[in-house]
Amino acid sequence: MRVYFIFDIKEEFINLYRGNERILFNILKQIYYLEKEEAEYGYHLFKQLINPIEKSKIDRTLFLKLHQDIPYSKRGDIHYYNNLYKDEISRLTVKHSYIKIEAEQLASSFFSYLNFLNPRFFVCEFCYQDYFFLQDSLEKEVNHL
Repeated sequence: MRVYFIFDIKEEFINLYRGNERILFNILKQIYYLEKEEAEYGYHLFKQLINPIEKSKIDRTLFLKLHQDIPYSKRGDIHYYNNLYKDEISRLTVKHSYIKIEAEQLASSFFSYLNFLNPRFFVCEFCYQDYFFLQDSLEKEVNHL
């Protein structure tokens, strides 16, 4: 299972790390793996890097855009995308500082919808050392077709 964390990075850090996304990923990974004693330091560093996410706006927009699609459903705060034709099962949860996608496969249909909302979202998969800006990833997919 893949667990993707998606962040809205501040514009100045996007400009600074564009082309050096590995550095940005390593900063976020170090914050993710901080010990409890260093949580306050990590919190302040994290707040400097990211913009808060408008949880209710994203939840509402995703629901309104997807609620008529057969593979989509929502229970509580969790959005589900269960497309048997693509062998895809994804769960999306929106928090105030990040979006979390749990996917049974390498990618998720949620990526294209989130790209529509904010193409500057930065995606991290800490276990598999995977990271990318949503816009860059989707542009690569289109160019390969």
